[in-house]
Amino acid sequence: MLMPSIFGENLFDDLMKGFDFPTVSQPVLSRNVNNLMRTDIRENEKGFTLDIDLPGYTKDNVQAELKEGYLTITASTSRSNEEKDENGRYIRRERYSGNCSRSFYVGEDITEEDIKARFENGILQVFVPKKEAKPQIEEKKIINID
Repeated sequence: MLMPSIFGENLFDDLMKGFDFPTVSQPVLSRNVNNLMRTDIRENEKGFTLDIDLPGYTKDNVQAELKEGYLTITASTSRSNEEKDENGRYIRRERYSGNCSRSFYVGEDITEEDIKARFENGILQVFVPKKEAKPQIEEKKIINID
């Protein structure tokens, strides 16, 4: 029987804790998928500031791309933890590799030069300026009559 989760937590997590494999010193990212790329968006008169949480990532692992009005933030990571005994046999060998991405519609008038980004202490801060919509002026196209 499937049990509902309340507030994103499984009711049986505490009950089943003793039956899992030994814990790893580094948290496994797949257990905290809901916590990845949490974003706070602030608005002021000049534009929008996005604060994206990327704990455990470095600046080199984060990429931002603007395509067809969508700003896409992608982060990837790869971890390896190998422990050997004195004879060179593996005692424990663990690997993790993964990526995550998130897209935001910023408008078709925004260009790459308009967006400013910086990465500091596991937080990617992106500033997207507001652009005023320019009203399209209908051009008269005159056809010459011979």
